[in-house]
Amino acid sequence: MGKLSITRLGIFGGAFNPPHVGHLITVEHVREKLQLGKVVFVPTGNPPHKPHEQLLDGQLRLQMVQLAIKGNKFFDVSDVEFLRKDFSYTVDTLKLFQQTYPQSELYLIIGADNFLELNTWKSTKEIFSLAQVVVMNRGGVALQENDFTHLVKFVNVPNIEISSSEIRKRIAMGKSVRYLVSEKVGKFILKNNLYHDLKFK
Repeated sequence: MGKLSITRLGIFGGAFNPPHVGHLITVEHVREKLQLGKVVFVPTGNPPHKPHEQLLDGQLRLQMVQLAIKGNKFFDVSDVEFLRKDFSYTVDTLKLFQQTYPQSELYLIIGADNFLELNTWKSTKEIFSLAQVVVMNRGGVALQENDFTHLVKFVNVPNIEISSSEIRKRIAMGKSVRYLVSEKVGKFILKNNLYHDLKFK
């Protein structure tokens, strides 16, 4: 990939297992609020913080994100974390984006749960030197302060009570996920018989 130019570039990482409408609505809210030229969705490769047996193959999650964002010129997706065999660390991903978009301001978009765990991330200080960290605060709830509170930008987003884990559970139980995921993603899940054989306690 050659060097590209976008003034403000958002980077939104996640398992996207599967991607749901809550991801799309909240990230679009951030994009508009911060006037980002583009937001790149980055499905996690081998995340050190979220190892679990229910994580689908990366290519399947990548395809679902592609379907979810299809038609939105402001959204894109990257497979950069699948190029690594070891754990995927945010700081390494940011370095690659900095090389690809040397003229861009990078905005790392994370959820409130990630914000509370920032002190456990690899090279946290370097992350802040590479990008402006943006925390999506659902419903404007007051968050507990930590060492990085003064460094991040908080953006209030709609509080949408949808989670990928709940969607997986509904599919495994044979329940509908209509309106929780995009129609294209729903058809892809059905066609490929995804999540149906999961076991829940």
